[in-house]
Amino acid sequence: MSEPAFVAGDWGTSRLRLYLCDRSGHVLARGEGEGAAAPDCAGRFAAAVAPWDSRYGSGAHGKLPTLLGGMVGSTIGWKEVPYLSCPARPEAIAAAALRFEEDGRAIAIVPGLKCVNRTGAPDVMRGEEVQILGALSLHPELARGRRIFCMPGTHAKWVVVEEGAVMEFQTALSGELFEVLRKHSVLAPGGGEVRADSHAFTQGLDFFRRNAQADLLHLLFSTRSRVVTGEMPKADGASYLSGLVLGADVDTAVSLLDISPSDTVHLICTPALAALYDKSLAQYGMKTKTLDGDACALAGLVRIHTEVFS
Repeated sequence: MSEPAFVAGDWGTSRLRLYLCDRSGHVLARGEGEGAAAPDCAGRFAAAVAPWDSRYGSGAHGKLPTLLGGMVGSTIGWKEVPYLSCPARPEAIAAAALRFEEDGRAIAIVPGLKCVNRTGAPDVMRGEEVQILGALSLHPELARGRRIFCMPGTHAKWVVVEEGAVMEFQTALSGELFEVLRKHSVLAPGGGEVRADSHAFTQGLDFFRRNAQADLLHLLFSTRSRVVTGEMPKADGASYLSGLVLGADVDTAVSLLDISPSDTVHLICTPALAALYDKSLAQYGMKTKTLDGDACALAGLVRIHTEVFS
């Protein structure tokens, strides 16, 4: 077994994923814990890595250095790290990491990014920048030319990368809006699971695209009206609602960021979310490629570690 060299941590709002890595970035062991929003990040981190410390932390170099990315660097996390302005190159992101020592361990937290998006409003991301750097490391060809990334989730990110630099991005509240409407509105209670291959999801996409000029607020209630009039089964409500929301998300992003059918949209997410966005983007004649979000996060942390702790 290779000798451990550092710990990498992808620490979001709701979960912590830890990786014990050797000098080359190969994962030797994995750990997990609560998200950054829970109290006492320092204490919970120490507890999570205690087994590794007891086994590997007594050598000449002391406790293993650690690189953390995600919401751990936000106002609700361990230590707040200022956002870095776009355009942002990988080396600038690494250089802006906050470095400190905790209980004899060198720790660095990756900064988030900020920009003024195409609507003229400030926009921010934290954690997604690590995944983007990981994607560029795993697929070096993506660091050439203009590339479009989409990172679906609670707050979907649409990102423009040019020659390896993050130039700008746009955030859509699509995931959170869908969950709020499904669970706390009259639109789709008991509306079943969302499936990309369902007729209802396609119907929602089509209905939005045909009526995009009407704005999403004027289309959402059709989720309920189709059910109560018997036009659509109740079990299809969530898929139809998802089609409306993702239809609006994709339509706006394509327009704002000047995405054309010649662009391949690189989806960094789970296969289930990729299937939904792939179908949504196909309506615009666009191709997608899916990259595993966890693999990209790990690759990004490994890449940044080589610069921060070299």
